[in-house]
Amino acid sequence: MSETINQNITVKELDELRLVGFRVLCSGDQYIVEIPKASSRLSKRIDEIKQVMNPREQFGAFMVENETAEEDGYWVCVEVKDFEDIPSDMVTLTIPAQRYAVIAYHGPNHQIMDAYHDLHQWIEENSYVRRKNTWHIEKYHDWRDAEDLDVELFDTI
Repeated sequence: MSETINQNITVKELDELRLVGFRVLCSGDQYIVEIPKASSRLSKRIDEIKQVMNPREQFGAFMVENETAEEDGYWVCVEVKDFEDIPSDMVTLTIPAQRYAVIAYHGPNHQIMDAYHDLHQWIEENSYVRRKNTWHIEKYHDWRDAEDLDVELFDTI
């Protein structure tokens, strides 16, 4: 289900997501360096993952306010139909069905926070509440060039 709010921001409900990939855990200022490395590594090893839904999309997942150490970090993944024979150095993550405010972003990874600022401002202006202790999603349509990302930012509301 998708409801268009304005030309830039929509509210979407996603079904449960099953993700397989790599967990990135580092100091805050290093994510901008480490996430692209994990994304490249995942691209090179996509053939090792069974039941991939769309090999041309990657998902990033994170919690703004994690409650446990196991929830800390950033997951770089692909969506799978079901978990099967997961490579030993990869992780799985199941994200429940949730509702999100969504904005598309095209540009360099170091400016993505500007899009998040606009999204968070819109959420507040439209009387939604951010659910910071749930999974937030970044759906990458093109991630190969850190200076020219094509990504949808899903902020849980």
